[in-house]
Amino acid sequence: MNIKECPSLMEEQKLNNKKDKYIDITDTLLAYDCPDGINEKIMYAEVLGKVLENMDFQIYELYRKLADRYTSVLKSIYELSKSNEYSDYLLSAGWEDLIAFGEKKHFLLREWFTEEVFGSVLVPDTAKEMALKLLYVSSRSATIELCGCGKYKTEGEYLVYLNGKEVKGEDTVIKSFFNLLPGREYEITVIKADGSATGRLKFRTAEESYSLLVTDFGAVGDGISDDTHPIQSAIYACPDGGRVVVPAGAYRIIGLFLKSGVNIELQKGAVLKAIPERAGHGIFPGVLPSQDGSSEYNLGTWEGNPLPMFSSIICGIGVKNVSIYGEGVIDGGADFDNWWHEPKVMNMAYRPRLFFIKDSKKVYLQGVTLKNSPSWTIHPFFSEDLGFYNIKVNNPFNSPNTDGLDPESCRNIEIAGVEFSLGDDCIAIKAGKIYMGKKFKKPSEGIRVHNCLMQNGHGAVTIGSEMAGGVKNLTVEDCDFVNTDRGLRIKTRRGRGRDAVLDRIIFRNIKMDHVMTPFVVNSFYFCDPDGKTDYVQSREFYPADDRTPLIRRLEFEDIDAVNCHVAAAYIEGLPEAKIEELIMRHIDVSYAENPKCDVPAMSNGVEKCSLRGIFIRNVKRVTLDHVNITGNVGEAVVTECVDELNKG
Repeated sequence: MNIKECPSLMEEQKLNNKKDKYIDITDTLLAYDCPDGINEKIMYAEVLGKVLENMDFQIYELYRKLADRYTSVLKSIYELSKSNEYSDYLLSAGWEDLIAFGEKKHFLLREWFTEEVFGSVLVPDTAKEMALKLLYVSSRSATIELCGCGKYKTEGEYLVYLNGKEVKGEDTVIKSFFNLLPGREYEITVIKADGSATGRLKFRTAEESYSLLVTDFGAVGDGISDDTHPIQSAIYACPDGGRVVVPAGAYRIIGLFLKSGVNIELQKGAVLKAIPERAGHGIFPGVLPSQDGSSEYNLGTWEGNPLPMFSSIICGIGVKNVSIYGEGVIDGGADFDNWWHEPKVMNMAYRPRLFFIKDSKKVYLQGVTLKNSPSWTIHPFFSEDLGFYNIKVNNPFNSPNTDGLDPESCRNIEIAGVEFSLGDDCIAIKAGKIYMGKKFKKPSEGIRVHNCLMQNGHGAVTIGSEMAGGVKNLTVEDCDFVNTDRGLRIKTRRGRGRDAVLDRIIFRNIKMDHVMTPFVVNSFYFCDPDGKTDYVQSREFYPADDRTPLIRRLEFEDIDAVNCHVAAAYIEGLPEAKIEELIMRHIDVSYAENPKCDVPAMSNGVEKCSLRGIFIRNVKRVTLDHVNITGNVGEAVVTECVDELNKG
């Protein structure tokens, strides 16, 4: 039998539903000693491909032998392709078609023929060295920081090369790279366009065990079918150290649960679109008692209390070593006909988050866009060692309670290069209301926010109001705040408790534009059903007790706020628990030509105003060093009940 006869014989076998020639065809093809010539190898690969296309893979032993031979022949062709003698010829000889067919059988085939190629990048001799920092690397992606090159956007143009090949992208300081290969060496070179600075960074991607394609598990991605179960099956079936790949398409889901050790890649054009109907969504109870009644399991949560909530669109309970990365989209599907209708009313349970993790560790989001969240968009709860890199959070400006990223009782978090545009606080650091704070005494701490863009929200970075466990060691730096009601916003009140301690809160090197009031520290925030009672709102001295919160050290440095409207700063502590120390260094505030009039802080007795300067009340020690307020009406700085005031 001649090998060229094999494709037609296999086609006849398929048409007649027979298998009697399978062994002969397989033996003939495997016995063929392919010459070294490029034409013979391409012919042999085409024959094998045509046979495999018509072969019943249930005769798996024979099918697999031919599939492995097909891959082997392609590899030998690829080796020849690296020679200049054959590279142009292969392009015209249908090499891409051979690969495309092979990928139908094994979608990793192209990766096997891809190798790291280090091209040369010429660097000007006079270029100064710039620092590049690797923030995160997975098996398929990496995020770097161009240190000292700007805030959210770079100051000036930079050319970026990956293994010698120029990479086009946004002019952001934090940059992510996708479509990398596992266990490979990479080199990034960055050159300032004027040749004045350059930097290099080498790294190796993580290893990867297996890759599972969700369409192999039955996901359709047509925007109509419910793909929840196929995608969830792929996630749960994936071995440790593997990835689940979601290719381009629209995948309707109710909700997905993460699995430890499994990464999810949302490729460009992939959309996970949540089905917004309440039916089908699981409900997390707020409190589940242990069998002996000695402890409780808190699962559902709503605004700092253990209350029933719908399970989230993407959810992880007790997971670790998980990453969701790529250029795809997670769409919560919320609008005013479903989740945003009567948002404060508990209908069966409180609204779900778009992304929720609890008791989890080493969880990362990278590159993806999250939008139309039912309530808070990203809500890490009692978790640690988290990273959020180059993601985008987009919710309509009038969407209710759609905070961007709300870590609650979490520690060791990096938030870098994130773009926010939404209907509430961009970032809100939380630590529960008094029941959860007093019971677990779990602060949010060790959080760094840098090189982010906060726009169109209520607060750019907010602390509270649910912060009964305390917030410590928060640093926000190198960020842009644009069109937000407030820049820094601290919301606390009597009743949060003695564990509600804020300490070592640092904001530095920040640019604000059209922020209504750049600095707000409000110790009389009128939240909760009792928020407007005399106990919460009275400016009279109340004896400090176990319900009294405390603010220790706040430090603001190198901040330029232009086009402000209402006030430069409104800072007010409790008379019985004054803010211990407030430091403001190198602060410049100027106002918009046509300023809006509004209240600088949400508490009783605070009147609407515009063009107001700095107001400080109930602080022990205040340092104002090179603080410049221009364009204000009235006094630039007004202080009341300040024990020590230092001006420089």
